[in-house]
Amino acid sequence: MDGRKKWQTKPLKKGVKEFELSHWKHFSDFINTEMLDYTSYVYRGHSCCEWKLEPTLDRYIQDPESDMRDIHLEKFQYETRGRRGANPSKIDEDNDWWALGQHHGLFTPLLDWTESPFVALYFAAINASSEKSKFITVYALDQTSTNEKNEEIKSASKVATVNGHRPTVKIVRPMSDENNRLVSQRGLFTRSPNNMDIESWVKKFPSKYSEGYMELIKINIPKKDLESCLRHLNRMNISHSTLFPDLSGASSFCNTHLKIDSY
Repeated sequence: MDGRKKWQTKPLKKGVKEFELSHWKHFSDFINTEMLDYTSYVYRGHSCCEWKLEPTLDRYIQDPESDMRDIHLEKFQYETRGRRGANPSKIDEDNDWWALGQHHGLFTPLLDWTESPFVALYFAAINASSEKSKFITVYALDQTSTNEKNEEIKSASKVATVNGHRPTVKIVRPMSDENNRLVSQRGLFTRSPNNMDIESWVKKFPSKYSEGYMELIKINIPKKDLESCLRHLNRMNISHSTLFPDLSGASSFCNTHLKIDSY
């Protein structure tokens, strides 16, 4: 290594804390030093540090009051008829329908997260070569402060609604058996207010947790030697083969063996 510090820190700002690692090899040290005792955080990896924490549907429907979201979900529910097996389980909640759609490539208002920081690192690194940014990013969101902020927003009298709903960030943990990838990835979802990314939400709604507390953490990692990072994660049994336990996962795993020497 070049003798630099393993990571640099920036001042906490409105509940958001940013770290910059000097190399991906320090990620494990960072987790052991900074995050090991804090079990309420969930993680998400981005191949580009400039990407917002926003869901796919917000990129296509940019009006927060639009009824196209409901129409989009109803169309998906209609199109799934006869395609969920012989005896499909009943789905009552809209967010569970969204989660099913997310699993199959539907544009949804949900964001994927994982309880494993190393799974998040994998998703940040696996497609990073196609992006122009200098850093990949692993985000960490604290569930406890998110839930507490939600309660404050619900009880506040002057907070405007978005499409008839209070602007909270819901944490979604589907119970459906139709998403085996979710189990393999230790996954869950968030659903934020329409057309508001999560970092903006954290900053816009200060709470008793915002002062001196890391509600959202951004871990920026330089795009250097990421093939070795992926080889390392494969030795940890983190790959498309284990995270996507289906034929597409097996195919992607084999393709990666062709792309990366000694994978």
